[in-house]
Amino acid sequence: MIQLTPQMRILVATAPADFRKGIDGLARLCRVELAKDPFSGTLFVFGNRRRTAVKVLVYDGQGFWLCQKRLSSGRFRHWPRRGEGGVRRLKGLELQLLLSGADPSGARTATPEWRRIHTGG
Repeated sequence: MIQLTPQMRILVATAPADFRKGIDGLARLCRVELAKDPFSGTLFVFGNRRRTAVKVLVYDGQGFWLCQKRLSSGRFRHWPRRGEGGVRRLKGLELQLLLSGADPSGARTATPEWRRIHTGG
């Protein structure tokens, strides 16, 4: 199981991907088209042309995980558009909203994701 954390780097490919590709094809897409390292631990999210399915690729230090979600009806209507280099960075909460069909653009967490710890003195 892949746990989404606030510290996780999540990149969404804004252009549709060819869903006939498996792990090797998507890893190559990361390297060549997105100019990102697929072995970096970054979670890469791809959508198909019709926006009815999503694939997630991530390397965990031992091997790649490839997960897919295909909707039984409807589409992912709030897919991120525009991004530098064909990718857009999302937070964990935004990805959860995207995968559930909600609009991630207005997501706000109740607490900040990072804050300085004061050690006193």
